[in-house]
Amino acid sequence: MNIKGKVVTLRAMTRSDMQMICDMFNDPFLEDVVVGWSFPLSIEQQNAWFDRNINSDGKNFRFVIETSEDGAVGIATLTNIDWKNRTATHGIKLANKEKRTKGIGTDTVMAIMRYAFDELGLHRLDGSWFDSNTASKRLYTKCGWKAEGVKRECVYKHGVWRDLTIVGILASDYRELVETNHYWQ
Repeated sequence: MNIKGKVVTLRAMTRSDMQMICDMFNDPFLEDVVVGWSFPLSIEQQNAWFDRNINSDGKNFRFVIETSEDGAVGIATLTNIDWKNRTATHGIKLANKEKRTKGIGTDTVMAIMRYAFDELGLHRLDGSWFDSNTASKRLYTKCGWKAEGVKRECVYKHGVWRDLTIVGILASDYRELVETNHYWQ
């Protein structure tokens, strides 16, 4: 089953996606603006990660973002799913800088929320951003996410401690947004 947005399709990762993902994780710009950390990554290491993570554990889902025009353009995740409390963490990375202003990110986040809230029955999604990542702030704010707090000097990158803004959205926030902006109509 694929998850459909207006312009994106979220599908399962395949081995043929590993080069795109490896390139994305080796991109210095992306490494600087996202929360996680990385080391130089070889295609062999990326393939080994794929081999270890191909089978779903029911708590972590990783999707490739595709458009009919451009093919695979990034990844989206629902991880750390807590089925009892019906929460998960969401993340997105777009591999190609030119694709970051075409509505692909918005459609991906909207499709992930629809899947998480309407199909999986989750109640809440969590995420985070650096204040310097204005694109993420703009994207998630547009999609109804709310800043809920700041973890001061939480992430060490390039010799500097950075604050991490914790964000979230409830299923009710999502439904209100869709009713207001008629996104799926």
